[in-house]
Amino acid sequence: MPHKPKTLQRRVVARSRLFQVEAVSLRFANGVEVEYERLTPGTGSAGAVLIVPVLDDDTVLLVREYAAGTDRYELGLPKGRVEHGEEPLAAAARELREEVGYAARRLTLLRRVTLAPGYLSHQTQLVLAEELYPAYLEGDEPEALEVVPWPLSDLQGLLACEELTEARSIAALFIVREHLEI
Repeated sequence: MPHKPKTLQRRVVARSRLFQVEAVSLRFANGVEVEYERLTPGTGSAGAVLIVPVLDDDTVLLVREYAAGTDRYELGLPKGRVEHGEEPLAAAARELREEVGYAARRLTLLRRVTLAPGYLSHQTQLVLAEELYPAYLEGDEPEALEVVPWPLSDLQGLLACEELTEARSIAALFIVREHLEI
């Protein structure tokens, strides 16, 4: 396994409410020095959770919400920030209630995923939510989210939906399908 490069310097070169851009100077084992830029979460964020709420043996609950990044409504799994000091399962329980209107008797951390690790430090914990029951909690969404039930056994049909583009949601659905052996 290669040796991790030595960090020579880190400095914030830009900052917004949600993110900061960090310049990182590195020295590799072969002596080559390089400066990379990476996007890191803003203050107060400890990553994110993405929840796969399974209503019954074959039904997963998706949400349709406006996505500013693509400037359209997207279909995907409920998700949200892990607040500073909050445990991922607590964040998943909160986001599930806020976005889908259900709580889960059983939450399982499946794995951590990244999006573009070459320049983005953001990490998302994938969480399976089972044994659901109604338990709405008011969230911070600017409008009510549409909850869309979908058969987990029909992932091919879901992949054909042009509204489903988020790679984290797609990966999580396949991971859960394999985990549950559907």
